[in-house]
Amino acid sequence: MDSAADDVNQAIACELQLMDPQVRASRERAGQLLDPEFVEVGGSGRRWTYETMLATLAGHEGSSPDAPRYEPSNMSGVLLAPGLVHLTFETMLGDRRTRHSSIWRKGDGSAGWRMYYHQATRVPPGVD
Repeated sequence: MDSAADDVNQAIACELQLMDPQVRASRERAGQLLDPEFVEVGGSGRRWTYETMLATLAGHEGSSPDAPRYEPSNMSGVLLAPGLVHLTFETMLGDRRTRHSSIWRKGDGSAGWRMYYHQATRVPPGVD
């Protein structure tokens, strides 16, 4: 496997970890996957930062093992530059379909891959 594919696969693995309710419910585990400079524009249009996301993530949908879980599909990625991966995919959470775009960057040393930016767009019913 080439280096670019390996980097993309590592970013995908981290993205999938962030969909795991146990990770989402743990500020520590989620904090290891989010970059300190993290920013998200959510499907609601709200802007999230590293601190605001970690403070509330455990209460978000998809964070409870007893509730609907994120079901990802069509996940793909591209290496933008060394240590920088762009992922795109869709999720279903209950009956809500959302398109996602995230940028992952590799930290120095033991930091590993961390989500730097995330954009979510809800897809209205009936849209292909």
